[in-house]
Amino acid sequence: MKAVLLVGGKGTRLRPLTCRVPKPLIPVVDKPLMLHVIDSLPDEVDEVVVPVGYKRDVMEDYLARNPPKRRITIVEEREPMGTGGAVKNVEEYIDGPFLVVNGDSISSLNMRRFVAFHREKKAFASISLWEVDDPTPFGIVDLDEDQRIRRFQEKPTREEAFSKLVNAGVYALEYEALDHIGEGFVSMEREVFPKILDKGMYGLTFDGYWVDCGTRESLLDAFWTLMAEGGAAAPGSPVEEVGARDQVFVGEGSTAAGAELGPRVYLASRVHVGEGSKIENSVVFDDARIGRSCRIANAIIDEGVTVPDNAVLEDEIVVRDGCPRDE
Repeated sequence: MKAVLLVGGKGTRLRPLTCRVPKPLIPVVDKPLMLHVIDSLPDEVDEVVVPVGYKRDVMEDYLARNPPKRRITIVEEREPMGTGGAVKNVEEYIDGPFLVVNGDSISSLNMRRFVAFHREKKAFASISLWEVDDPTPFGIVDLDEDQRIRRFQEKPTREEAFSKLVNAGVYALEYEALDHIGEGFVSMEREVFPKILDKGMYGLTFDGYWVDCGTRESLLDAFWTLMAEGGAAAPGSPVEEVGARDQVFVGEGSTAAGAELGPRVYLASRVHVGEGSKIENSVVFDDARIGRSCRIANAIIDEGVTVPDNAVLEDEIVVRDGCPRDE
């Protein structure tokens, strides 16, 4: 079985971080975002096809140096093609029923159960669904008692919304679904799904967590979610000695004596935090240095950054070199 991993786009809402690294390679706790997704795929997926445009060379270099456990095929996407167009662009690599997975979110969806659900329902297409409190920013789905999808609705008002179930970005599709995807820029959600609705589309809801890592706030939330799920532990880290509070990770070779960490702090490897500094709800990547008496909140500090003494950083992404003009 093949899986198509959708990682298109430049990650503009995560700039300037994504000027250095494409969003799928941003580290989230213990590995890049895209590897969280790839590692969640069922064992029967023997090849992951990844259409890539932005910073393709960076991704190829990373995968060459850190080969995943399963086969990854990078396919050039010369211009943005939408979710449907990206799938159509890699049609030659698909030879049967296949998965399509958004590569910029993490979730607790059991992929093996999802594939089994698709087969049990003899579905033409199946969609993972997540219940939200506010459906207005999303496309929503209406299910019947057999979990068959009856209708879709894009970004409804609260009064118009007939459901709180939103598309969670994982699809199982029969091979013939490719015949319903046109050439060029195509949205799977807006153009393809409505056309194949009467062929048998089903939705599987799941519990646990689902985080779309498209913004600074949601990327931070992905860290705290995975840490709460046991995705980060710090055996031997001197967190008790540095005034650390709940949900704090101090990576190998990092020091923070005399600093206050928490709640919710992730220090990667070889980070130094100066005395008297306070960090909360923030992530600091490898080899960064935080000066004395700094105040950092709701921030992402990129690798190799030096923050001077007495700096105050709130609601920011800080990188070493900024964004080139052509980015």
